[in-house]
Amino acid sequence: DLMAWNADQTRMPSRMHSEYLRQLFLDNDLAEGRLQVDDRPVTVSDVRAPIFAVGTEKDHVAPWHSVYKINLLADVDEVTFLLTSGGHNAGIVSEPGHRHRHYRCATRVESEHYIDPATWIRTHAPQDGSWWPVWQHWLESHSTGKTLPPPMGSPTHPPLEQAPGRYVFES
Repeated sequence: DLMAWNADQTRMPSRMHSEYLRQLFLDNDLAEGRLQVDDRPVTVSDVRAPIFAVGTEKDHVAPWHSVYKINLLADVDEVTFLLTSGGHNAGIVSEPGHRHRHYRCATRVESEHYIDPATWIRTHAPQDGSWWPVWQHWLESHSTGKTLPPPMGSPTHPPLEQAPGRYVFES
C-alpha cells in the first residue's frame, strides 16, 4: 500500500540524511562537480555504466525537466530516460495492473544528438501501463546471470541476525 510505504522511516543516520539532502538535493553538488568522496571531486560524468533514469510528470521534489538533464550531464554510451505519469511517490510506486498509468521511454546512444525536453515529450508517445516491466527488461538486458551471494560476515565480524533484520518489523 502506497500510504504505508510513504509513512516508512528513512532509516538513515541523521548526519548522513542531512548531508544527502544538502549535497545532492539543495546544493546539487553531484551535478555541479563539487561532491567530494575520499577528498576527490565526483560528478555524474564520472559514471561509466549505462543509465536508466526515471522522472515523473508531476514530481514536486525532482521535476522531470531536471531529471532529464542527465542527458546533458552523463558521459556514457547510453542513457535511457523514462517519464511516467503521477507524482513523486505514485509515479514510482506504479505496479503493473494499476489503471490510468502511462509512461514514455527512449534510449539515447552516444552518437545521437541531444534533444530538448519539449521536443522529447512531443516525439515520444505515451504507452499505457506500468513502467516497471520496461525497467525489468532493461535490467535483464544489462545484467549478467544470477550468482550466489557471498557468505555473510567474517570470523571477526559475524552476522548479528538473519536478514532482513529486526528493524524491518519495528513500528
